[in-house]
Amino acid sequence: MIAKQESAIWAAKYFATSGKGEYEMSRIGKTPISIPTSVEIAIDGANVEVKGPKGSLNQVLPEGISITHEDESLVVHRENDERQSKALHGLTRSLINNMVIGVTEGYSKQLELVGVGYRVQAKGKTNLEFQLGFSHPVNVSAPDGIEFDVPSPTELNISGIDKQMVGQVAADIRALKKPEPYKGKGIRYAGERIIRKAGKAVK
Repeated sequence: MIAKQESAIWAAKYFATSGKGEYEMSRIGKTPISIPTSVEIAIDGANVEVKGPKGSLNQVLPEGISITHEDESLVVHRENDERQSKALHGLTRSLINNMVIGVTEGYSKQLELVGVGYRVQAKGKTNLEFQLGFSHPVNVSAPDGIEFDVPSPTELNISGIDKQMVGQVAADIRALKKPEPYKGKGIRYAGERIIRKAGKAVK
C-alpha cells in the first residue's frame, strides 16, 4: 500500500511539470466516478475501500485530496490549486475509477510466445512453467490476486482486479525473454509490433 501511494505521488510530480499535463489531470479529477449498484464504497479518513462482485481493493488518499460519496457517484476534491495538487487530483480520480472497474469487470493482459520450442504450461491457476530456449525451465508463481490461463502453449492470459498489478506481472513475464529485433523471438504482448533489424549481410 505504501509503495502504491509513493508511486502515485511520483506520477503526480511528473504530470505537474508541464502545463498541458496539469490541465489534463485537473480536468480528469473534476469528473465524477459512477458507482454501479453492485459496488460498495467505504470511506474511513484517507482510506477508501471499494468492494464488488470480483473482490475488494483499498487506496490511501494522498495529503490534500479528499473524496465524497454523492448519490450514485464519487467526487474527488483537492484543497488548493497548486500544480502538484491538480496532478494528484486527476491521478487519484483515475486510480479510484480503475478500482471500480477492477472489482466489477476485472483486467487482463495477453502475452504471446514466439520462437521454435518456446512454450508455456499451466501448473494450476497460479503457477507457470516456461520453455524459453534455456537449459532449464523457468517457473513463475502468481502473486495474490492474479490468475493465469493458458489457451495454448504459445498464449498466456493474465487476469486480476488490480490494474497496476496485472500490468506489472505481464511486464515481468515479458522481461524473462524480451523479443529480439532480428527474428522477433521472445515473449510479447498480444498485437505488439516489434521493430525488426536487418541481419548482417554475409560477404
